[in-house]
Amino acid sequence: MTNGEQISRSGKPAVVAHRGASEDLPEHTIGAYERALAEGADGLECDVRLTSDHELVCIHDRTVDRTSDGTGVVSEMSLAQLRELDFGSWHPGGKQASVLTLRELLTLTLDWRRPVRLFVETKHPVRYGSLVEQKLLAMLHEFGVASPPSADHSRAVVISFSSAGVWRIRRHAPMLPTILLGETARVLGGSAATAAGATGIGPSVETLRQYPDLVDRAAASGRVTYCWTVDELSDVQFCADRGVRWVATNRPAKVRDWLVTID
Repeated sequence: MTNGEQISRSGKPAVVAHRGASEDLPEHTIGAYERALAEGADGLECDVRLTSDHELVCIHDRTVDRTSDGTGVVSEMSLAQLRELDFGSWHPGGKQASVLTLRELLTLTLDWRRPVRLFVETKHPVRYGSLVEQKLLAMLHEFGVASPPSADHSRAVVISFSSAGVWRIRRHAPMLPTILLGETARVLGGSAATAAGATGIGPSVETLRQYPDLVDRAAASGRVTYCWTVDELSDVQFCADRGVRWVATNRPAKVRDWLVTID
């Protein structure tokens, strides 16, 4: 698929597979993402961290302890060391799986038979600071997706809880969509998103229920809303009613089915 194809689901939220189809399969594995794509997800979400040899890998936690058969801090391990670990067997629905690199996930996403958007979350604070954004931008340029013709036609979105991280992306890739994640209306509803130059805001579904006007306030500032983690029918209905653009879920197939029934 080319960089210029638009991804759209008119009138309803688009479905983003949070760490892949992570309810059914181990998160951040190639199998989880392939399942999500086969189930019709409009987007994929991943977390990225830098290894000790500065490779971008898709791991949420600071350590590998929860999602592998090893122990240790991701930033203190090389890619070769991570490849020795099993990142799949810990999950009830999983089998042995290797660590997933961002390069592998980008290749899968961009080679898929229909246009899909990849939401890449940079983790902060981290040992290597702004280097994670530098490495991410370099890879997005390599794949030809760092300078989309417009936000609507972008194949990649950078998301982060760090306003500084979002600002670094916007400074060096002004056409690339960015989302500032947060848990409070103070962060998402006012000056922080503006100062960071974010093109969207990302509240949790709990935060959005507490401050439902966030979507309208974001829209008034020209920003879209990305809501996480939306796994229940009542939350899907709520997000659709509020006009949320993207919902991140561990259950992409179920959420797609529910959206079909929502007026």
